[in-house]
Amino acid sequence: MAKIQRAILSVSDKTGLIEFAKGLSTLGVQLFASGGTATSLKQNKVAVTLIEDYTGFPEMLDGRVKTLNPKIHGGILAVRAKADHMKTIKEHGILPFDMVVVNLYPFEATIAKKGCTRAEAIENIDIGGPTMLRSAAKNSQDVAVVTDPADYKEILAKLAKGKGKLDAATHAELGRKVFALTARYDAAISNYLGKGVDAKDEYPVTFTAQWNRRQTLRYGENPHQTSAFYADASLADEPTLGGAVQFQGKELSYNNIVDIDAALQLVLEYSEPAAVIIKHTNPSGVGTGRRLLDAFNKARVCDPVSAFGGVIGFNRPVTGEVAKEIASTFFEAIIAPSYDKEAKTILSGKANLRVLETGGAYAWSAEAGYEMKKVSGGLLLQTRDRYAVTEKQLKVVTKRKPTADEIKALLFAWKVCKHVKSNAIVFALKDRTLGVGAGQMSRVDSAKIAVMKAQKTLKGTVVASDAFFPFRDGLDAAAAAGATAVIQPGGSVRDAELIAAADEHGMAMVFTGVRHFRH
Repeated sequence: MAKIQRAILSVSDKTGLIEFAKGLSTLGVQLFASGGTATSLKQNKVAVTLIEDYTGFPEMLDGRVKTLNPKIHGGILAVRAKADHMKTIKEHGILPFDMVVVNLYPFEATIAKKGCTRAEAIENIDIGGPTMLRSAAKNSQDVAVVTDPADYKEILAKLAKGKGKLDAATHAELGRKVFALTARYDAAISNYLGKGVDAKDEYPVTFTAQWNRRQTLRYGENPHQTSAFYADASLADEPTLGGAVQFQGKELSYNNIVDIDAALQLVLEYSEPAAVIIKHTNPSGVGTGRRLLDAFNKARVCDPVSAFGGVIGFNRPVTGEVAKEIASTFFEAIIAPSYDKEAKTILSGKANLRVLETGGAYAWSAEAGYEMKKVSGGLLLQTRDRYAVTEKQLKVVTKRKPTADEIKALLFAWKVCKHVKSNAIVFALKDRTLGVGAGQMSRVDSAKIAVMKAQKTLKGTVVASDAFFPFRDGLDAAAAAGATAVIQPGGSVRDAELIAAADEHGMAMVFTGVRHFRH
């Protein structure tokens, strides 16, 4: 590869710019820059040539035209190995550029701001930046194209080691990153404009999204299927599996990832210390407590048989005392905000146990975002189910009102029910599940399974149903098991019959007015 002698710099995000530019100058690279970038460099005493002084054309149209000039793109696109290319640019007084350092107007950040207008959004659509990036990436065998400030330090180190040159693999990787970036950037613009004037439509006419491959998996859901795991290119400001770090254990499998995400999504429902154990995407047990250890023990005892080989989710840092209990049973994986030193030491004794850390506080992002589900020939898109029912929203429909403890238990069970595959029935107390029935074709069968799986008496428990009871048989089964209160959406044509049945059993029943199907 040729030595890098000239670089163009035009950046919106000036993070690390001065240090990078000084490093390039020290290596003998001649710098050219657009207005704002050149001003920053000059203020920091970095030698630089203003692009308009080189091209002979000033920036114009409120900065819309800066680098759209043959003297720029000719110098970027000329193939060094083609003598006629090099002859042509020389005849026209065009200098070859060996490096392009560009990042783009913050379109995504702009439209994310509350009250952003269409005019503001359009002014933050970068034209010259993507054009230079694509030109440089197309000619990446000759031009090093840098768009991520996080790469500056590594690139300077490679240039120093290579005496001003970068290897072919680095050139190729930098070029690849450009096309991924411009694809994402254009997708954000297309999605925004696809919602119509002033973004009034909730869903764009054409939807485009991008993910980054984190790893290729050993196989998919089954050994005969191949698989890979991708992370969201623009992670939300909340703990995510795509942003988690695995610091111990076997490689994640496809099914591990699905179950770990189910654990994370459920444990995010709770503000108090909570533990969740997931088996095949359904919770086998959920517990809360003043101490994380108490929460874990409550979750495990709900269904210890199903807990074996399950996946655990915590919403608090894992301590040594919790790690000791985890190590006493076989689990596939754990996800938590962090782990203390003692916990890491203890868990390291379970070499195959997958241990993931998300960091940060466990809270929902301000942006709900979309859930996506691929179907044959299409894609389903919906907003994420972030609806949280409060006590004030509960409608008491029976003669007997629930007690204060029953209210707490009903709200606890409702949070769990939201994450159980339909038809879902959950028996609970105010701080733990006692029986979970999931994914049956009839609601009464889910109720029977929940009763069957309970390790302790269900007398005095409450029961949650993710959708309305179509017939009283499910309610009768819950009452027979000992449940004293019910939480359900309501809305059935037989609501009156269900209310009468609850009164007959002396049960309290509340309606949420919200359904939580999970398919």
